[in-house]
Amino acid sequence: MKRQIFTEDHEAFRQTVRTFLAKEVEPHYEQWEKDGIVSREAWLAAGRQGLLGLDVPEEYGGGGTGDFRYAAVLTEEFSRAGVAGLALGLHNDIIGPYLTSLATDEQKQRWLPGFCSGEIVTAIAMTEPGAGSDLQGIRTSAEDAGDHWVLNGAKTFISNGILADLVIVVARTKPEGGAKGLSLLVVERGMAGFERGRNLDKIGQKSQDTAELFFNDVHVPKENLLGELHGAFIHLMTNLAQERLAIAVGAVAGAEAILEQTTRYVKEREAFGRPLARLQHVRFEIAELATECAVTRSFLDRCIEEHAKGELDAAHASMAKWWSTELQKRLTDRCLQLHGGYGYMNEFPVARAYTDGRIQTIYGGTTEIMKEIVGRSILD
Repeated sequence: MKRQIFTEDHEAFRQTVRTFLAKEVEPHYEQWEKDGIVSREAWLAAGRQGLLGLDVPEEYGGGGTGDFRYAAVLTEEFSRAGVAGLALGLHNDIIGPYLTSLATDEQKQRWLPGFCSGEIVTAIAMTEPGAGSDLQGIRTSAEDAGDHWVLNGAKTFISNGILADLVIVVARTKPEGGAKGLSLLVVERGMAGFERGRNLDKIGQKSQDTAELFFNDVHVPKENLLGELHGAFIHLMTNLAQERLAIAVGAVAGAEAILEQTTRYVKEREAFGRPLARLQHVRFEIAELATECAVTRSFLDRCIEEHAKGELDAAHASMAKWWSTELQKRLTDRCLQLHGGYGYMNEFPVARAYTDGRIQTIYGGTTEIMKEIVGRSILD
């Protein structure tokens, strides 16, 4: 069925994204995968093309649109292309809202122009070796030293961790208070005591640099407090709905792309003297997967519409996130099976999709956490 949520302007933007991918990303992607990191030139090219800071006010060099549908188009096209390494979605949809909604005027002047041009690559450091979804377990701490904070601790699994010039760090600024004793501090490249560990060796998304970060007596100016003191919990909860929706958008687009590729493959590949597509089992598999995608797409597009109007709640964002990512995981596995031995070869897109997509049910809140949120909304 024809989708109803996009206008001609959105579709024109989709063509812009596809042109960018064809020119600036796809020719270089294999090398980035080998290097374990994308080039900074790609970030600058994205800035020149207007793909960074879509909802940042124009006065800072952004797109000046709060319409999430543009972000959805960008995420869909990157996911369809199978190029997870250049993490524009993380930069725009996850970190951008913290800067646009929480930063002071002075902070916006300092950070947003570079954010939009690609000169400043961003990351958010929440997860620690001993604390993931449970914010109360965060041990990274910041001690008030008058005109600055003294930051100590370690973070891990930080996307953009190697390239990042600006890192929003979740730190404990009040020993007591559990999750309500946390604040957001912005650490910038070059601050003494800020060190990067390994570029972590993952099973997928090889070109997306994911790192350990260490903070050893880092002096963070008071001017780099983002949002309210001890207010990180509320700030994080406010922005998580968009993060989870963005992950869901990428998951469904990725699933649809692999299904399309697999459909072409089974029409061409022969077994027992006829195309695989002539076998009833294969036809049933494709029918089931196509139906699951269509049903999920209908719900997700409704969520995109609701979020564009500012009306998507945490429970429905969590539903979208866990259902879409579990579909992606299940579909990719079944499509790889339909490819047979060729599906296990890296030269086939389904192989990379299998490893790249596996993280989707984990980051941004695991499937189990999503179900807990949904369950609480119904039963508490």
